[in-house]
Amino acid sequence: MSEHKPYSQMDETELRNEIARLKEKARKAEQLGIVNEFAVLERKAIMAASFLLDPKDFKPGEVYRVEGDPNVYFQIDYLKGNFAWGYRMGGDKYTEALPISMLRPLKEGK
Repeated sequence: MSEHKPYSQMDETELRNEIARLKEKARKAEQLGIVNEFAVLERKAIMAASFLLDPKDFKPGEVYRVEGDPNVYFQIDYLKGNFAWGYRMGGDKYTEALPISMLRPLKEGK
């Protein structure tokens, strides 16, 4: 994709293609042992995925599981765009922002 549109301006098909492209590049970077590039590409894919979700489905005050971080829970204080601002449960309560694509409802599976 030579045109670099912001994720907010992409339609669902463009976002899905971009996520697939980023994951493939991340896989190659991982195979080559380029850890920093792998981490950046993974984060970009997570950000793009958050634009496929509706922020209205995430509620302030509710607790969610953090994708890829077993037994870690995140309580949302407020939402701004495609980021949920809040804190991780059970630790120091410092405010941080996570892309909404990293959050899973507690009711959903294990």
